[in-house]
Amino acid sequence: MSSLHVLLPTTPATPQTEFDYLVVGAGRDSALHATAAAALLPQPAGAGSEVVAIAPASALSWHRVELPKGTGPRSPRLRQVLEGLLEEHLLDEPDTLHFALQPGAAGGPVWVAVCDRGWLRSVLQVLETAGRPVTRIVPEFAPEGEPVLYALGDPEDARLVCAGRDGVFTLPLAAASVPLLPALPQDTIVVAEPAVAAQAEQVLQHTPELLPASDRLARAARTGWDLAQFEFASTGRARAFKKLSGGWAQVLAAPQWRPARWGAVLLVLVQLVGLNAWAWRERTALDAKRDSARSILTQTFPNVRAVVDPPVQMEREVAALRQVTGGASGRDLETMLGALAAAAPAGRMATGVEFNGTELRVRGIAGNDAEAQALQQALRGQGYSASLQGDVLVLRPETQP
Repeated sequence: MSSLHVLLPTTPATPQTEFDYLVVGAGRDSALHATAAAALLPQPAGAGSEVVAIAPASALSWHRVELPKGTGPRSPRLRQVLEGLLEEHLLDEPDTLHFALQPGAAGGPVWVAVCDRGWLRSVLQVLETAGRPVTRIVPEFAPEGEPVLYALGDPEDARLVCAGRDGVFTLPLAAASVPLLPALPQDTIVVAEPAVAAQAEQVLQHTPELLPASDRLARAARTGWDLAQFEFASTGRARAFKKLSGGWAQVLAAPQWRPARWGAVLLVLVQLVGLNAWAWRERTALDAKRDSARSILTQTFPNVRAVVDPPVQMEREVAALRQVTGGASGRDLETMLGALAAAAPAGRMATGVEFNGTELRVRGIAGNDAEAQALQQALRGQGYSASLQGDVLVLRPETQP
């Protein structure tokens, strides 16, 4: 997959506006950094590709506020709360501005990024129309980490940016701006783009580290901030989907995941072989039991020629043999009455008996549910099931012929 990082212009965009962009990934040995109109921007390729819009530092203002208890990123009145907290600190009407809360905000002091809503909508619309819908919106610099001084731009329009956990400050790169900077540690890192490195050294009296613009855009894209909130929140949802699909794309295609992919394939193959072997074993055991049941039936009753259901046929043949020999069966009236007499409470006499050949109905033998439950447990041990229907106890064999 590849990612397109686009630095947004500081003024409302048109189809002719030139965008500073960076393309990373997609098997490139190095990132591609250039400028182009929106329609000529490279198209990110591959699953999980994304377009990251980078809001320039000069287009954002940063404010630290104390959120009321119970107010968080998902609060339905969050925007109204932010408008009320920031109203006295804003130069424009709150209705014309876009707010973005810092990631992980959960009450207490939090940072809020503010920018012009119309400007942001216009540049995103130009990219959308050109077929480069934005997945994430990140700030060029965010109030996080140790403070760093950045010298950016070109000699005619050089800027000095101080970014750290105490805020983001943007000033002209000039000696008059140095006193306006917040108090910084002696070991504060100073970096500069090559075009303004000499100017930065002269103004700051410190030799800066060189930072190409492409590295600055790549660093900005790695922040946890996402300005796609409120009316632009659909971009945030797209980012979550892109991250998920991008992760799977990396697992499926990245060389470092090749051993894991082979391991997963081998694991699936082993599972398939094991399941087939287990199924074959179970099928063989079941066939052996069926053959044994057929053999017992045909050996015991040679007159049975066609074997369809050995247990049922065996039971029928035994019942027929019992009738011929006059032997008692568990389904005979005498046998069922004997079982009931052994299980019935002492001294309890039946007031009515009815037998239909398959079940025995006895009236008055169980006076209540408690006695019926005791009878059921006693009869179950003798192979009978019993149920109470009104004052009638219904007794039948648990297995039917």
